[in-house]
Formats: sequence, structure tokens, C-alpha cells
Amino acid sequence: MIPISQRGASPAGRRSTWAVWTCAPHRVYFLPGALQLVAAMLFMGWDIAGRSLGLWPVPAWSVPPAWGHAWLMVFGLFPWFIFGFGFTAISNWTGVKPRRAEWLAGALPMIAGLLVLYAGLASTRGLVVAGGLVHLAGWLAGTAALTRIVFTAGKRDPQGAAIVALLYLGAIASGAFLVAVAQLDAGRVGLARDAGLWLFLLPVFLVVNHRMIPFFSSRVLSGYVMYRPAFSLPFLAAACAAHLALESASLAQWTWVADAPMAAWVGWLAWKWGLTQSFRARLLAMLHLSLTVLAVALAFSAVASLAALAGQPGLFGRGPLHLLAVGYLAAMTFGMVSRVSLGHSGRSLEADPLTWYGFLALIGVGAARAVADLAPLPPGLRSALLGLAAAAWIVIVAGWAARFVPIYLAPRSDGREG
Repeated sequence: MIPISQRGASPAGRRSTWAVWTCAPHRVYFLPGALQLVAAMLFMGWDIAGRSLGLWPVPAWSVPPAWGHAWLMVFGLFPWFIFGFGFTAISNWTGVKPRRAEWLAGALPMIAGLLVLYAGLASTRGLVVAGGLVHLAGWLAGTAALTRIVFTAGKRDPQGAAIVALLYLGAIASGAFLVAVAQLDAGRVGLARDAGLWLFLLPVFLVVNHRMIPFFSSRVLSGYVMYRPAFSLPFLAAACAAHLALESASLAQWTWVADAPMAAWVGWLAWKWGLTQSFRARLLAMLHLSLTVLAVALAFSAVASLAALAGQPGLFGRGPLHLLAVGYLAAMTFGMVSRVSLGHSGRSLEADPLTWYGFLALIGVGAARAVADLAPLPPGLRSALLGLAAAAWIVIVAGWAARFVPIYLAPRSDGREG
């Protein structure tokens, strides 16, 4: 007998929370990603509050907190959204559907590994490495599934293939990071971290931007003309690799050779793709504004490099990196995931005030974090800015997660599958 309360309800409405959550790959990956947006900064915020602000005893982490923060942000945060987007978008691009077992084989070990890694941060370095390796196993399983999707398609999709190749590069960088942690090799930790940023994260985001920003813009702006020069992505990939090579060779004073042209080109793309017109739709403007911040961050990086060349190394600290990471990577994730989540839940493609102003505030957090790295800043003010930036991040993304996590656990509002 079917309970009276469920008579006439759709089959989707009678599914368990587990069945709803695991019915589509973007749900499975975006939910832990949203939670990790909060958890990763709680870890760093707790350390900043103890170490820099003296609010409680300094936590006794099993690895240097900068290492934990680097792994959590580069390898433990953004890949959730890359996989969620990849399983959804690459499937649409190729016409090859992923299997439920495939996206779960990637996500569940990544979740388990992340939990073990957090436990290790508070206990032993061995658990940190073990958790990271379990996470990496899930990463490789998810990448193998995306490889099948791309290479069994009737027509090869170049952007899909590029994302898959970059995911393998990211896996190598994550593995190298964990080996370096196990060996307590600070130099190799830094190299793996930088490789994860310049050979994996930034190129993946640029590939997705090239594919999706013009596409989304064409759906909103009348008379829109697509602009995707064939040389653009190879040029940007080469510039990213050049930056990493120069920095790894202790030639930070010359990274402007890569950063300045990249900043100019990204700025041109932001303009050409319709920055000024994008404000007709806030969800679209979020993508365009994030790309503009990337151009500013790369220009800032070029200025910092030129300052080093002029005999002022360390003047801006890692400010350009933090502006890039927060003002571009995090803000772009905020905008892109909001759009995908709303569209694939049957909801209107409109940014509510919480999403829109949270996005703008997140860019502000990136700017504050960059300012905190300025060398002339008094130590007290620097500590206050670090604490403020961490607290603001937590409040912003916690509010965003509270808005979107329930979407991943509820059936589509239009009654469709997915």
C-alpha cells in the first residue's frame, strides 16, 4: 500500500536522499565541494586565529600549516567542481553518457581520503599522506571515466580531451606533493604546489572559460558573435608553463615575461567576450568579472616580478597569487557552479542577492588577502587583515553553501530526472 501522503507523487519525490544525491554527477561532486569551501578555510582560520591573533593556543598540526593549506586549496578543493562540471559538460559535448558507478568510484574515495587527511592534520603525518593517496585514487578513477567518455565519442572534443589531460597532470602534481610531505622536503612541496596551480588549475579554468563564457553569453546577449581564436589556449598554456619554469628556476624576477602578455590577452578576452554587456544578467556578469580579476592578478604578478628585477624582491609577497586564487579561481567557481546548479535543478537562471553580493564580497576578500602580503604593512595590521579575510571567506561561502547544498539533496523542481 502506498501511503496517502505519497499518492500522486512523482517517483523522484519518493526517492531516498541517497538516491537523489547520487542520481547525477554534479550533485555528487558539488556537495562535498561546497562543504570543503568552508572546511578548508576553517582549518586555516583556526591556525591564523591562534598563531597570528593569539585568540587560543597555537594548534599542533602534524605538518606545517602552509603545507596543509596549500594541498587543501590546490588539490582538495577545486577538483570537486572540476569533476562535477566535467562529468556533466563533457558528456554533453561528446554525447557519451557517464555511468553512475563511474562517478561514484571517483567521488567516494575522494570523500573518504579527505576525511582521513583532516584527521591526519590533527594527529600524524602518515595519516595525511594516506588520506591524500586515497583521495588521489578516487581522482584517478574519475579521470579514467572521463577518459572513456572523451575517447569513445564518435568525434573527439578538443576541450574535453584537454581537461582530461590536465586532470592527469594535476594527479601527478598531487602525488608529488604527498611524496614530498612524506619526506619532509619543503622545496618539492613548493614545486608540486606551483605545478598544481600553473599546470593544472589555471589551465583547466582557462579551457572551461574559453568554452563556456562565449556560449553562455550567446544565450543572453542578442547578436552575440563568438570569438575563440585558435591560438588563444595554446598561447595561454605556454605562458603558464613558462611562468612555472621561471619560478622553479629561482627566476621570479623574469616571470613578467610570461605574466604581462598573459594579462594583456586575458584582459582583451574579457572585453571582447562582452564584459560591459554582461551585466544584463548577474550570473553571466559573475563569469565576466572573475575573468577580469584574472587579468588584474596576472598584471599584479608582472609588477611584482618587475619589482624583484628592480631590487625589491618580496615587496608584494604572495599577494598576486592570493588575488588569483580567491578573486579568480574561487569567484569563478562561485559563479560557474551557481549557474550549473540552478540550471540542472530546474530553477531559474537568476542570481539571488545572497549569491550576487556574496560573489562581489569574495572578490573583496581576494583583494584584502593580497593587501595583507604587502611587505611595508605593520605586523598587527597584517594579522588583522589575515583574520578578517579568513572570517569573511567562511561567512560568505557558508551562506552560499546553505543556499545550494539543499539543492543537491532534493529532486529537480521541474520533476525531470537528473
